[in-house]
Amino acid sequence: MITSVLVANRGEIAHRVFRTCARLGIRTVAVHSDADAHALHTRVADSAVRLPGAAPAETYLRGDLIVKAAVAAGADAVHPGYGFQSENPGFARAVLDAGLVWIGPPPEAIEAMASKTRAKALMGIAPLDAEHVTEADLPVLVKAAAGGGGRGMRVVRRLDELEPALRAARAEAASAFGDGEVFVEPYLEHGRHVEVQVLADTHGTVWALGTRDCSLQRRHQKVIEEAPAPGLTPALDEELRALAVRAARAVDYVGAGTVEFLVADGTAHFLEMNTRLQVEHPVTEEVFGLDLVAEQIRIAEGAPLAAEPPSARGHAVEARLYAEDPAGDWSPQTGTLHRLAVPDGVRLDTGCTDGDEIGVHYDPMIAKVIAHAPTRAEAVRKLAGALERTAIHGPVTNRDLLVRSLRHEEFTSARMDTGFYDRHLAALTQPAADPLAPLAAALADSHGRSRFGGWRNLPSQPQVKRYVMAGQEHEVRYRHTRGGPVADGVQVIHVDASAVVLETDGVRRRFEVARHGDRVWVNGTALTALPRFPDPAAQQAPGSLLAPMPGTVVKIADGLVTGSGVRAGEPLLWLEAMKMQHRISAPATGVLVDLPVAEGDQVEVGTLLAVVESSQP
Repeated sequence: MITSVLVANRGEIAHRVFRTCARLGIRTVAVHSDADAHALHTRVADSAVRLPGAAPAETYLRGDLIVKAAVAAGADAVHPGYGFQSENPGFARAVLDAGLVWIGPPPEAIEAMASKTRAKALMGIAPLDAEHVTEADLPVLVKAAAGGGGRGMRVVRRLDELEPALRAARAEAASAFGDGEVFVEPYLEHGRHVEVQVLADTHGTVWALGTRDCSLQRRHQKVIEEAPAPGLTPALDEELRALAVRAARAVDYVGAGTVEFLVADGTAHFLEMNTRLQVEHPVTEEVFGLDLVAEQIRIAEGAPLAAEPPSARGHAVEARLYAEDPAGDWSPQTGTLHRLAVPDGVRLDTGCTDGDEIGVHYDPMIAKVIAHAPTRAEAVRKLAGALERTAIHGPVTNRDLLVRSLRHEEFTSARMDTGFYDRHLAALTQPAADPLAPLAAALADSHGRSRFGGWRNLPSQPQVKRYVMAGQEHEVRYRHTRGGPVADGVQVIHVDASAVVLETDGVRRRFEVARHGDRVWVNGTALTALPRFPDPAAQQAPGSLLAPMPGTVVKIADGLVTGSGVRAGEPLLWLEAMKMQHRISAPATGVLVDLPVAEGDQVEVGTLLAVVESSQP
């Protein structure tokens, strides 16, 4: 009987496992890096152990330290979560060798499926030979043999792009997973990403818990997932579940796992088996009324599954809320999460709480929001509405993109595929900020700064305030009168420091306002207050390239020095942030006149990376 569980992970998944353990009466142990010393998962656990020495990004990869922590804290079992050590057979063996219970599949099963190339061989599938790829094979996908999360992947559409893609994918895979092996497979332009959740016990029973559709992806990493996958024929649904069971039985699988496929033209193409719990497991839990973490624990204790899984009911959809800028090449964002408040009626899985810092060392996912309803249409509408009403004050997020994606006709009619964002990202990220938001911000700010509301006995010049909203500068003018503030064309009904009610054309609207420093949030719209007298020294030279995210300069283009000629779109350098590489390209054809960074430099958002003087008029 398991009495104490250490979770060899952090953030949302650690918090989620602890929640189940608490319900089952099991004590919990957290581990943490120095960067996570005050993180939510360390605060909710019964005890926490610092993992010393390693850099924050590598800390949770130190299996020896984690096993030592489990023994020291008196844990009798280890749950790996997902990512980090979850698919490391060596770590699983170390846990077992220490006399602890491993809440996961046997090390041999992890080993058999850990390499995507070996997994394909088990299923009778051979990858393409990179040395013999021809024009007829294009497009192809270069893919890391280990790991996941979209790291170490590159789409290749021209033969001259193949070798650079292989080099870049190897470097990214080695950095993220400690394994630079990559392979090449056909790239299905309009396939759907469909997967099957499996659950297997030690007595020979394997459940195939329906399907999930995870086609909405950015950089091969999932953004929106749902269960069951819509629009599959009964025959294809049955085939997918049978193939998933076959994959699990091929390696004598035990515990929770996921078998992934691409579905195109009614045909299923095996991708890989993930020998762990998936990020998107909540949609399966909602549909089947299960707690998959509780089932993992029961299986690890030797309990059998029932002969048949429970019946599915309704539909569930999950959206991953990231601190990232979709319009800025999906660049990760950092800063203080001042507030996260999701409406009642949906499920929130998160590792963050108000006041937490979104840092540079880990994946930028803030939370997962999950809606369940009797039908797909109801679940999608429920999730979109909840996200739209979510208060999230802090770094730039993908929240608006999620809402628009869920309401896009291609998604609502279940005609999406993995190329959804390739086709629609530009339209989905067009600014659509509320034109009354700057006025609401100005009125609330003015009220908060003066208990008399700024009223004067004599007529005065209008109050003027300036804000940047959706990349555009907005100037607000209003007057204070004996009857309260007045703005042209707008009737001001109520003002206080946190709420403003305005009426236009007979329609009355309420605006919730929150301010943190020079940032203001009005009903979810983020604005930046500008100073009355801008600092001229803050202006950058034309052609300046600023770091879009904090990270490390991992490579500067070969031969690039001050005075080099460059072409528009030509890569100048690469930043690595959160284990992914981001290319910084020349904004115009011209001459590189400044290169103030070197390989290995750590940079913050807004750091000057290079200056290109355009040669074009």
